[in-house]
Amino acid sequence: MKKLLLALSIIGIVGLMIWVLLNNKAEVEKKAKVVHNTAVAVVVTDVQSQTLQENLTKVGLIVARNEVAVVSEASGKIIAVHAGVGSYLSAGASIVKLDDELSKANFLSAQTNYEKARKDWERASELHKQELISSSELESARNNLLSAEAAQRSAKRQYQNTSITTPISGIVTDRPVNLGAMINPGTKVATIIDKSSYKVKVNVGSGEAFKLKVGDEAGVVTDIYPGIPLMGRIESISDSSDEARTFPVEVVIPAQKEYPLKSGIYGKVTFRLGTDRPILAIPREAVIGSVKNPQVYVVEKGVAKLRDIVIGAEIDSRFEVVRGLREKERIVVSGQDNLQDEAVVEIIKNI
Repeated sequence: MKKLLLALSIIGIVGLMIWVLLNNKAEVEKKAKVVHNTAVAVVVTDVQSQTLQENLTKVGLIVARNEVAVVSEASGKIIAVHAGVGSYLSAGASIVKLDDELSKANFLSAQTNYEKARKDWERASELHKQELISSSELESARNNLLSAEAAQRSAKRQYQNTSITTPISGIVTDRPVNLGAMINPGTKVATIIDKSSYKVKVNVGSGEAFKLKVGDEAGVVTDIYPGIPLMGRIESISDSSDEARTFPVEVVIPAQKEYPLKSGIYGKVTFRLGTDRPILAIPREAVIGSVKNPQVYVVEKGVAKLRDIVIGAEIDSRFEVVRGLREKERIVVSGQDNLQDEAVVEIIKNI
């Protein structure tokens, strides 16, 4: 009898344990089902096709297309100053004048000697025709003429160099010498810039260099005139790369009265590299993970599925999708922080 009661007790205890376990399992499954069926609120957008303009933007220093440092070819004392910083000069106009008393006297003396030698040569030529002088005497007269001519040219050049002139038309931006100063050959007298056009030089990679050509248009934007592109054209593309394996490209920008420029400001140069092409694009905020390993949540039948993608170019606030998505697929752009793969979602807005 005791054995029977013990066996029944054991059976009862085991049955109770099994009931408790089954009841707990049902409760857990019920709670899990409730959790699983709780939808996460998200904002979505459709993957769109758009046209990509292949552009390249580089930053470079804008300078006057033609800038000349005028140096003295003579020595002497400055006795007159004809232009200051900010003055506009036409090509050939005088900037400063040196004391020319000695150089002028040397030139007049050389000019007199030249005229005498020329007349001696003409006289010797007539006498030689009449066979009144020898060929050696004629040759001597000719050599005297050549020597006098060379001396006259040298003296004339030295006299002319006492008036230091600008070789180009432009604005004086620097004049480091003043009235009364003594200068020597090689002394910088002024800097002249031609403001009729400007240039900016940037370096591009080999791939971009072969997509550009001389004469192509380029837009230049400066901080001085934000949002206003100044149109220029490519003037030159180097056939040789620099140490960084990039190719220098020079863009010329015609001067505009409405948007005047100055040498020494920076500009963003934008080149158009090729024809427009269609791409798939998604908002930047839809991408989670790193740029090297990007992912997005794709919503299918109310479920968010995590998917790997490959992105390409960045266009403003959007990414080009090279692989991993199809046009019109729906992706999450807000609410990803509360998501996991295969989570049930509730779309509260489609933008």
